[in-house]
Amino acid sequence: MRLGLNLGYQTAWSTPADHLAMAQEADRLGYAVVWAAEAYGSDTVSTLAWLAGQTQQIDLGAAVLQIPARTPAMTAMTAATIDALSGGRFRLGLGVSGPQVSEGWHGVRFAKPLARTREYVEIVKMAIARQPVSYQGEHYQLPLPGGAGKALKLGFHPPREAVPIYLAAVGPKNLELAGEIADGWLGVFFAPDAAGEALQHIARGRARRSSKDGGGLGLTGFDVAPTVPVSVGDNLAWCADVIRPYAALYVGGMGSRETNFYNQIAVRMGYADEAARIQDLYLAGQKAEAAEAVPQDFIERTSLIGNKIQIKERIKQYAAAGVGTLSVSPYVGDLKSGIDTLRLVAEAYEEAGVA
Repeated sequence: MRLGLNLGYQTAWSTPADHLAMAQEADRLGYAVVWAAEAYGSDTVSTLAWLAGQTQQIDLGAAVLQIPARTPAMTAMTAATIDALSGGRFRLGLGVSGPQVSEGWHGVRFAKPLARTREYVEIVKMAIARQPVSYQGEHYQLPLPGGAGKALKLGFHPPREAVPIYLAAVGPKNLELAGEIADGWLGVFFAPDAAGEALQHIARGRARRSSKDGGGLGLTGFDVAPTVPVSVGDNLAWCADVIRPYAALYVGGMGSRETNFYNQIAVRMGYADEAARIQDLYLAGQKAEAAEAVPQDFIERTSLIGNKIQIKERIKQYAAAGVGTLSVSPYVGDLKSGIDTLRLVAEAYEEAGVA
């Protein structure tokens, strides 16, 4: 298992300079990858391009590029370009986002996300491999029929004919799709004690891929890469309180009442009543009360919290659960605390002996 750093989005305290300093420290400490995110604020591509020329060895991961925001050909161009800028260090994470962002921000209907994702990934792979892009699917037709378009291929030679593709998947069918068409899974609210069900769905997708490729893949070569919040301290309740607003936002407010994929994760983990209460409070504008309603054990099961000894034991649990890249997201209020957290996690990782 390797360590990663998820920078998330630009926030009030995390300026581009702060993100660069965090990425460079993670690079120095031997972290395998630094991820950047996007929703409807800062974008992933600009951040990763900013980091590509100012880091040495660390991989640069999109977590994620939003599928409704770009055509598959544009994503392939971007992936190939950042891979070239970084000397072959790019990892392409993709996600359909949710209906509120897809339809409200990008103006793209959210219908049939699985089928759209499958077609999108097929076109991206084709384009990066410099094959002439000719594709006739339900959602994408290239070239457009009846027009002047022609099947084009990528106009330069990137360092690799393929980049690692990750899917941000939540539900069972999405997890199966990730296993079938992707190289890794970007997980959220990943609990080592509840990982078996998710990995079974991924394994089913891998089995379908194996039948096409003529070999038994299993989970070999597939990167389980959850993002895990980190809060360091000697008081577990205090550490959990730092992370509770994030959990409440996702479980309670990330999506509509009818379509909140993160709320559904909590339900599958056994928190149906608590998830409903968190959502009711959050959607009523009672965000502080929603955060208070997040159970302590939900935070403990899905985060790295506590002192270095406690974090070391949790790192062992994530490794034993089949995680390939443990991407930490420090919940801190300033750059110094972020750097200190990266160093403590790196020390705990070395002491855990899971490399």
